[in-house]
Amino acid sequence: MGAIELQIIFKDYEKTFKALADEKRLKLLHLLADSKEESICVCDLEEAMGMAQSKLSYHLKILMQADLIQREKKGTWHYYSINNEVMNKILSEELCCLFRRPDNKGTVNMNCGC
Repeated sequence: MGAIELQIIFKDYEKTFKALADEKRLKLLHLLADSKEESICVCDLEEAMGMAQSKLSYHLKILMQADLIQREKKGTWHYYSINNEVMNKILSEELCCLFRRPDNKGTVNMNCGC
């Protein structure tokens, strides 16, 4: 992998991890992932989080900018859901392999399943 490709990957992960580095945003992601519904209305998120709409919107915006969640408008309300493609990438072996130390022979230890 070339230096430019690595730089792009690292920038993407930096944005993602900055978005994840907040307890309220982690709670939001958990609520979305734990929901029995495909998506959750912003009004229900306000109630579950116990925060004003303006503060909730701030956190949702950061999660959306990191592409961790998706928004769909239904009538006058916005519904949010986990972006499974991006979340699976974060939880994937790709990240594991980016930081796995090579063994003495210069090959990457593939115990992570890569």
